[in-house]
Amino acid sequence: MEFLWVLYGVLLIAAVVMWPRLQRGRAEWARAAADPGLYGFVSQDMIDIRLPGPDPELTQALTATQRTQDWRAVAALLKGTPVEGEARWQRVQTLAGAAAVELARAPGKGGTWLRTWRVEEPEDPGGAAVQAAFLVQRARRAATGSPDVPMILEEARTVASEAALLAPRDPVPYIVDLAADGDFTTAWEKITARAPHHMGAHLAALSRLPEDAARDFAERAAASGPEGSLLPALPLFQVFAHLPELVLTSSFYQSEVISRAVGGALYATEHASPNDPVVPLVRHLLISFLVRAERYPEAVEQFHHVDGFAGAAPWSYADDPAAAYALYRAQAIAGLQRNSAPGPAR
Repeated sequence: MEFLWVLYGVLLIAAVVMWPRLQRGRAEWARAAADPGLYGFVSQDMIDIRLPGPDPELTQALTATQRTQDWRAVAALLKGTPVEGEARWQRVQTLAGAAAVELARAPGKGGTWLRTWRVEEPEDPGGAAVQAAFLVQRARRAATGSPDVPMILEEARTVASEAALLAPRDPVPYIVDLAADGDFTTAWEKITARAPHHMGAHLAALSRLPEDAARDFAERAAASGPEGSLLPALPLFQVFAHLPELVLTSSFYQSEVISRAVGGALYATEHASPNDPVVPLVRHLLISFLVRAERYPEAVEQFHHVDGFAGAAPWSYADDPAAAYALYRAQAIAGLQRNSAPGPAR
């Protein structure tokens, strides 16, 4: 009992000492959130939660489609997007996510443009790929243990197969099939025959593997990627996928394993093409780890590359992605301000 009283006293003293620091931290975050323009950042209400980063053509087409519910603008965009590279996968994911969010906000009504697209142009491979990805996202948004999930994923695999028949050279339908719990070996063979170093495909594969296998897979891919590939960032996604549910100290994010994964992701962003559409996905995840590790200058640098967008993990897992993004941004700015004078707006 005496030990418990001593422990209680220690905790009480710690609370008294730490409370002013916590209060100052909250005040600094609040000031940073209230004035994001101090560092050239946009206000929270201007953050686009549909995309991970700038894609003016996609923004224009998606905005037009959502405003009019006419699918033709996004269909034309996908028809003009080559099957080579990452852009098609990224755009399919974004369109599917936009339709899923619309449906969640207006059950039974949202995302009408996607349903109309599939009815009016059933032979369009772009529409089929977007619908398959949309079904995967619906399944992921369903409540844990929902009996509807297996049925939704089965439909996703069926539609992905249709998309594959309509566009035989396109790896995207097979990536969607992989994400929909399709046969791993078959899907991976189809993908690697078309795009062996596709980052989106590797992310989908990573989600299917248990922790040990995922770690080995990520490390092998990171080591084997060609120059300019984003695959060196894959271990960071693997770490994120298997984070403990509760982490109380920043030292966890400063550990050797996480520091090495963060280093690989930083290397990938520095050496990849600035036009690679998946770079923003890596930057967003980097931000969350850099802020948690209290590496604020590096986090602020990453924010400058992606500010104005929050359509990526980890923000997309939050009920309010823009608010989650803005909170981390404010924390990064406040941490930077504690150690140096505010820098000029860029």
